[in-house]
Amino acid sequence: MRPPKQFKAKPFPQHHELDLKIDSLSNQGDGVSRIDVPFHGLTDWVVFVPFTIPGETVRARITSNKKNCSLAELVEVLEPSEHRVTPMCSLFQKCGGCQYQHIEYPEQLHWKTQQVTELLKYNAAIIHEVNPAIASPQIYHYRSKLTPHFRKPYNNKISSIGFVPKQGGREYLDVTNCPIAMEEINTALPTIRKKTHGLAKQYKKDTTLLMRVSEGSVETAADSVICEQVGDLNFHFLASDFFQNNPFILTAFTDYAAHQAKSSESNYLIDAYCGSGLFALSLAKHFKQVAGVEVSETSASWARQNARLNGIDNAEFTAASAESIFKKIDFPATETTVLIDPPRAGCSPEFLEQLFNFSPTRCIYISCEPATQMRDLKKFTEAGYTIQDIQPFDLFPQTRHLECIITLVR
Repeated sequence: MRPPKQFKAKPFPQHHELDLKIDSLSNQGDGVSRIDVPFHGLTDWVVFVPFTIPGETVRARITSNKKNCSLAELVEVLEPSEHRVTPMCSLFQKCGGCQYQHIEYPEQLHWKTQQVTELLKYNAAIIHEVNPAIASPQIYHYRSKLTPHFRKPYNNKISSIGFVPKQGGREYLDVTNCPIAMEEINTALPTIRKKTHGLAKQYKKDTTLLMRVSEGSVETAADSVICEQVGDLNFHFLASDFFQNNPFILTAFTDYAAHQAKSSESNYLIDAYCGSGLFALSLAKHFKQVAGVEVSETSASWARQNARLNGIDNAEFTAASAESIFKKIDFPATETTVLIDPPRAGCSPEFLEQLFNFSPTRCIYISCEPATQMRDLKKFTEAGYTIQDIQPFDLFPQTRHLECIITLVR
């Protein structure tokens, strides 16, 4: 077979097979092998092989060569790791959703901790102890939200409903059951799939379905009100709004954030990117006053309603961009903790500038994307903050994703 025109033929031809020893995992969840390629004068050339485990010897097939590495697909595990287990999902390695179902759970936690350590070193140039990742109480059937996709129907027929396949391509992988989704979702999925296929002629474009668990049932309308209990608090929010998707670990997650946020000096809390109030309201009892800001008008409105619902009267919420909060705050900076939980893209330069000008005594930075978190961390250290604690939380078992809480003080 002739390789595609864009294929770079060095250092390996397309589909070349070679035996590799896996050394580590990348922050994308792929196995990393480092080899010498004497013919091309290369040493420690990196080959990425998904679905492998450090310590294994595998046979891999080259799929592409990049400037500094090669990508390969797993052909055969020649010497398996003692940590290799049988995946629960029949679509594992085909579906792009999970990366770690082949790794026993304690080892997943080990490598997630290592992932944060390496990102800290290479992205922020900081050496600091990272606490072992805190496990999810539930490692399958934990996701309270699922969003299957399908392409625009052709001849009034939907070809498949599911998720992006690992190998890419335009067509979605057809998914009839997802082992990381809550049981309520998997029970409802066949009916929702059948109904969607039956209404195919009504869809005029690519579509994403919404399934969200609320009090034992599954809601599918974006404007449905979802009810979630975290600790002794109840939260209401729209099904389409952001809220953490692993309810089994949320109490431990918010309790840890509270422990890090409160101190003898901190009497006030600012919750930037506050959503519908998860952290602001969970932490409110530890502070005299709490101020939250959220760019989504509906989420900010629900945060206010959740404060009333739970009888919390020391928290106020503003619908605005995160950086605008500092124009309205009169809290003394030396008595204030700022909690930050931005989207995957991290904090905007404008927000960080306003934050550093305000100069709070303590910052709690929570992120679902440690790579951008470490990028921002460099700016914190340049602004005079020091790291007090780094704690990964595994809100996403069987995947490469995690949440990380970093405590900074000055």
